[in-house]
Amino acid sequence: MFESLSDKLGGVFNKLTSSGKLSEKDIDAALREVRLALLEADVDFKVARSFVKAVKDRADGEKVFASLTPGQSVIRIVRDELAQILGGEAVELARAERPPSVIMLVGLQGAGKTTLAAKLALSLRKDKHPVMLAACDLQRPAAVDQLKQLGKQLNIEVYSEEPSKSTPVQVAKAAVKQAADAGTHYLILDTAGRLAIDDDLMSELEEIRDATSPVETLLVLDAMTGQDAVRSGSEFNTRIGVSGMVLTKMDGDARGGAALSMRSVTGVPIKYIGVGERPDQIEVYHPDRIASRILGMGDVESLIERAEQEFDVEQTRELEQKIRKNQFDLNDMLQQFQTIKKMGSMTDLLGMIPGMGALRGKFNPKDLDERRMAQVEAIIHSMTMKEREDPSIINGSRRKRIADGSGTSPAQVNQLLNQFKQMQKMMKKLSGPGGKRALMGMLNNR
Repeated sequence: MFESLSDKLGGVFNKLTSSGKLSEKDIDAALREVRLALLEADVDFKVARSFVKAVKDRADGEKVFASLTPGQSVIRIVRDELAQILGGEAVELARAERPPSVIMLVGLQGAGKTTLAAKLALSLRKDKHPVMLAACDLQRPAAVDQLKQLGKQLNIEVYSEEPSKSTPVQVAKAAVKQAADAGTHYLILDTAGRLAIDDDLMSELEEIRDATSPVETLLVLDAMTGQDAVRSGSEFNTRIGVSGMVLTKMDGDARGGAALSMRSVTGVPIKYIGVGERPDQIEVYHPDRIASRILGMGDVESLIERAEQEFDVEQTRELEQKIRKNQFDLNDMLQQFQTIKKMGSMTDLLGMIPGMGALRGKFNPKDLDERRMAQVEAIIHSMTMKEREDPSIINGSRRKRIADGSGTSPAQVNQLLNQFKQMQKMMKKLSGPGGKRALMGMLNNR
């Protein structure tokens, strides 16, 4: 979402770091470009103005002009201040003294509340919290069925009643009772939305709030809607009283400025972000990590967390042994590809690696295309087990058969086999006596 802003800020900071000494005039010129980049990214003009002022005041106060690395000092200040306007620190979900802790989701129709309810439930269950969903959206046709279907897919209990025979408040109260009786830690209420804010919607939400006393009232906002999301966020907070926000579709291609403005304008913390369509693609919102991603500094913490979730410890040990014995084959390559795919898009993952943001535009985007990874999977799946274990037996006729079976060309099969050979050589090098030294050399020369 922040690619355009990242590129523009990267250009500004490259100028700063390439210069030796900096004058106050240089800083002022750079900050003017930063302010323009923020405004073009749809950041609220008051937020952009106060951000630039805060950076300038700190730069003056810390006397960066006299420092040995003035450019780097300014970038550090920008990162700190950007993290502040994004929210400062991550804010955890509240929890009631006795179960259930009721989480009420509110927002306009189309923001993705129902999908988000299932994602949040799955995330809480991964943290070992018993969780239940309640279908309180009796306004939108098929909303109850949608939530029940999601609950079935994820094996999460959903409390629901026949829409024609109940009211949202009755459903919510009954769900609270059932969750309390079962000792369920968290109960997530999926409420109705409207195309626009109106009194009927607000009255219904106020009734549910008063009847269930939620520990969290989370406003679900579509990050793609820009400043409209900021305005509706302020209105919901005024009428209902919002304790936190969730931004969906953060993997989209909108300018992203609304997300930067949200905390400063509403005063309400962002607690989660949706980063994809899959049920597991939801993240706790860490302002400092988002700031680092925007500035091209990577986000190693989030990358490690994703890897820990997806990589199987036993499989990793087995792979390490195979690499040590020089037995890495195409089955292992396929397994690693499939695990990496679960972690998210390649573009997103590379953005979390420090220094990789600066390489954007210097390689072909097709090299990161998920369809290409799917093509690799299809080629390997078209091979026999013997061919996967020993690719050296793949001759011209076998290559043609594999290409026909995977819908590719013999040249593409050959390309994959060559890539695999290169990977094998690298694995062998790293597993040898000088492997650690070779790895450090690769890192130092990247």
